[in-house]
Amino acid sequence: MWLSSAMASPIEDYALVSDLHTGALISRTGSMDWLCLPRFDSPSVFGALLGSSDHGRWLLAPEHPAATVTHRGYVESTFVLRTHWQTPSGAVRVTDFMPVKDRRASLTRRIEGLSGTVDMRQELEIRFDYGTVIPWVFRGWDDDGEHLSAIAGPGALVLRGPSLPEADNHRHVGRFEVRAGECVDLELTWYPSHRPVPPRQNVDAALERTVAYWQGWGRQCPQNVPYEHAVRRSLLVLRALTHEDTGGIVAAPTTSLPEAAGGDRNWDYRYCWLRDAALTLEAMLTHGYEDEALQWRSWLLRAVAGDPEDLQIMYAVDGGRELPERILPQFPGYAGAAPVRIGNGAVGQYQADVVGEVMVALDRLRDRGVPEDHFSWPLQRALLTFLEKHLEEPDRGIWEMRGTPRHFTHSRVMMWAAFDRAAKAARTYGLDGPVEVWEGLRDGLRDEVMERGWDPDLNSFTQFYGSGTVDAALLQLPHVGFVAYDDEKMLGTVSRLESELVNGSGLLLRYATETGVDGLAAGENPFLACSFWLVEQYAHSGRLAEARRLMDQLVGYANELGLLSEEYDAENNTMAGNFPQAFSHLALVRAADAIAVAVAAQVPTAASRQAAVPTTEGTR
Repeated sequence: MWLSSAMASPIEDYALVSDLHTGALISRTGSMDWLCLPRFDSPSVFGALLGSSDHGRWLLAPEHPAATVTHRGYVESTFVLRTHWQTPSGAVRVTDFMPVKDRRASLTRRIEGLSGTVDMRQELEIRFDYGTVIPWVFRGWDDDGEHLSAIAGPGALVLRGPSLPEADNHRHVGRFEVRAGECVDLELTWYPSHRPVPPRQNVDAALERTVAYWQGWGRQCPQNVPYEHAVRRSLLVLRALTHEDTGGIVAAPTTSLPEAAGGDRNWDYRYCWLRDAALTLEAMLTHGYEDEALQWRSWLLRAVAGDPEDLQIMYAVDGGRELPERILPQFPGYAGAAPVRIGNGAVGQYQADVVGEVMVALDRLRDRGVPEDHFSWPLQRALLTFLEKHLEEPDRGIWEMRGTPRHFTHSRVMMWAAFDRAAKAARTYGLDGPVEVWEGLRDGLRDEVMERGWDPDLNSFTQFYGSGTVDAALLQLPHVGFVAYDDEKMLGTVSRLESELVNGSGLLLRYATETGVDGLAAGENPFLACSFWLVEQYAHSGRLAEARRLMDQLVGYANELGLLSEEYDAENNTMAGNFPQAFSHLALVRAADAIAVAVAAQVPTAASRQAAVPTTEGTR
């Protein structure tokens, strides 16, 4: 079964493989349609996801048109992908993985014959620099045998393996047989073009090391808890999107997968948002991953070091600041959704909530017993000074509005949280700082939100001061302790969210896009993270049955590999937005944790069971 790939597969048909530096997306058809090398935010070398095979891909699949995939899944708790193919003449298993911990950017595709004989087809189309550069490809020989090298500018790729493909109109095509019991290994490796061609790796050792790494990391994931499998896979996704060297956590490995079919809400998510990373840190800390949290703190300190006035909401994987947004006209876009963008114009926005999310996450780190170092607390104080200086300034909000800046209620609450955690750091942990000033700012913000962000006529908090509308971000108010989950004001807000933003499929929209508040054309699919927040709210406010029902629905939207996109179109049963999405997976973990807490609260303890046993003592 081979395809000329006039267009990409549906988003839900892709699997992710990762080496903790970058990630590749592989479709059910065996086509590797997206890969940026050597880093998540590097230019793509395979870009068929946003266009066609002409934009680069690596297809490996049985030749027979009747070939079918009978099973596809990851080796338990890993990102080692196994696909079983059945053809009329036999069966094969393809194992795709990116070796970890070996300091090389490689993709390995192992084909094992299970029965009979299978004719395999390979198509390799390398397109450097986002599909615009056709490399110079040549055959070479060294101590490891024949190889195929592709060079263009600073980057190069080398393909090793038997039966290397032949040139065919700016691509390379090859066919080979795999019989029962045979094993064929193909390895594609990136390297700087000024360096020697890297040697062949020991595939057996690399596979064993990669499986051992992922399973060792995943061993700490929770067991015997509600939604155990989904939580484990989500935590693994968060790790897969964390750069091994820098500690930066990308929001997704892709760019410009549209939020709505054929739409223009197409953004580049291959960067490190302070907000997303801070929330990821919280989710991972809850499950004991302190080393990753410390690595992220070090990344944060390096990224934001300097004048606080230069603070950005996002950075490159290495902490770089230059992320100008531009359009790539060479791509027609996923399913025709244009434009395709790289960079992100939101990098220059003021978003008042970001410092709050960072301070809440670092507060969690302190509560886990991790001390501040000589750099981390002074930096937090500098961020607080920045926030104080911009105290009255309207912002763009959590959703990166491209319309008029506002005083978004969520943003004002997160400013409250920043000063609240700073005061706690001083009072509880003895860290230095103007605690009375912080407490005064905190209390003033609380009074302001209650006066201007609460609408008694609506019986709800509002999206921004005086708006009369609501926003799913308001579900974060109890998470940071501004109000209790079962506070009457919060319950009223939830009721308003349910009546205004829950769509016909039972999913929660971010906000009403038809109001024009975001400066963009109306229309988008529901963000999955928002519905997971609603699960969390239900679980913490005594609505456990509803929490479970919605959670079951949301978990059911994951593909067969447990991966979630940014959004979901329930009417057409298709994923939307960048994929896989860290925000969706971290929200899943939080929702499952909330359900676990609610379930545990319903289980009587041994002491309570003993107290409930009737006795005859004192009845005589």
